[in-house]
Amino acid sequence: MSAVPQILNGLLARVEETAVSTAIRETTWLFPVIETVHVLALTLVVGTIATFDLRLVGWASRKLPVTRLARELLPWTWGGFVAAVVSGALLFGSKAIHYAENPAFQLKVVLLILSGVNMLIFQTITFRRVAEWDTALPPPVRARTAGAFSLVFWIGVVAAGRWIGFLL
Repeated sequence: MSAVPQILNGLLARVEETAVSTAIRETTWLFPVIETVHVLALTLVVGTIATFDLRLVGWASRKLPVTRLARELLPWTWGGFVAAVVSGALLFGSKAIHYAENPAFQLKVVLLILSGVNMLIFQTITFRRVAEWDTALPPPVRARTAGAFSLVFWIGVVAAGRWIGFLL
């Protein structure tokens, strides 16, 4: 029995039937090209986020103010994130039902959501007072905690993403 509710299964089947999804699934080279874009985009996202998070926990870039690091990395992070979401959505569409039922994919989605919640809490609470701790070492506990959780979540996203192909 499918772990995906029947109504969602119907929607996912329609996604798989689109011309774009069919082309990705049936063309020899299209899936690997999109997957390469996805991996490169995710590398950019995780690399920039890890750089920032390592500063938050006080392990790297210690001489740079947090605000400067955020200002320099954020455009790259968001650019990579947009590319990762678009390429990931295209890959997902090619086998939507299988991915939706895949435990590694489900874990990746949960970790992405947790990462987003962590970022939202950090931005709305901790970062609002960054002027008070911009160059402080060590950064406040809330900043270090947000950075540590972010690192764990994003490492989990990468690991779960890597396992998706093995569980199809």
